[in-house]
Amino acid sequence: MDLDFLTHAPFWIALGQIIIIDILLGGDNAVVIALACRKLPPEQRRKGIIYGTAGAIVLRVILIAFAMVLLQLPFLKVVGALLLVWIGMKLIAPEEESHDNIEGSDKLFAAIKTIIVADLVMSVDNVIAIAGAAQSSGEHQLLLIILGLLISIPIIVWGSQLVIKLMERYPLIIVAGGMLLGWIAGGMLVTDPLFVNPDQWTWAPKLLDYNAETKMAVFNASMPIYWVAHVGGALLVLAIGKMVAAKQKKSEAAH
Repeated sequence: MDLDFLTHAPFWIALGQIIIIDILLGGDNAVVIALACRKLPPEQRRKGIIYGTAGAIVLRVILIAFAMVLLQLPFLKVVGALLLVWIGMKLIAPEEESHDNIEGSDKLFAAIKTIIVADLVMSVDNVIAIAGAAQSSGEHQLLLIILGLLISIPIIVWGSQLVIKLMERYPLIIVAGGMLLGWIAGGMLVTDPLFVNPDQWTWAPKLLDYNAETKMAVFNASMPIYWVAHVGGALLVLAIGKMVAAKQKKSEAAH
């Protein structure tokens, strides 16, 4: 097996991005797990957490792999980029969320089912963000996703309180996370087949070079648009997030 990719910086950068995204967007998942298992007997609670989390991981890997295939279609990366900007903005200017609809169960299987179903419903943001981060690395994308999830899930489940406290104490972490999603969104936007494939959609501007064999964009150093898009996406999320947060603060003060 060729392990040369382990010495390539893009692989480790993408892995780092996936872990950060999982931790930032996975706080709610830890709350769901705790709520779903709260009525289980102590000896079954650990099993509920482990089996429910394992099921959620497997389901999420399948969803992300499916999303990455879809992202090869024209226009879908554009939509994904817009969704990432929205998710990043919500990270910087969050609304109050309720978990009142998460029911605990005293039956192990019911608790596991609750964890998996709730994680599926809540994973749309994770799936889009992780697919976007992984696709920028080229090869070994599925390996990246699995490694990122395996590393981040224990942090979310067993270290969620520490992560939450760090985020509360250092709000800059949240802002940086939102900007990271904007950064990924910018790269996702300009690598959409719409803007790179010269053989199709000729009416659209071609922003990057194109590899006909891999059907992927080629990042040419002479084409700074890729990095401009990254930076622009990060700054756009920051600007919108701060603007919405200021509006929310003003609205709260009025009440």
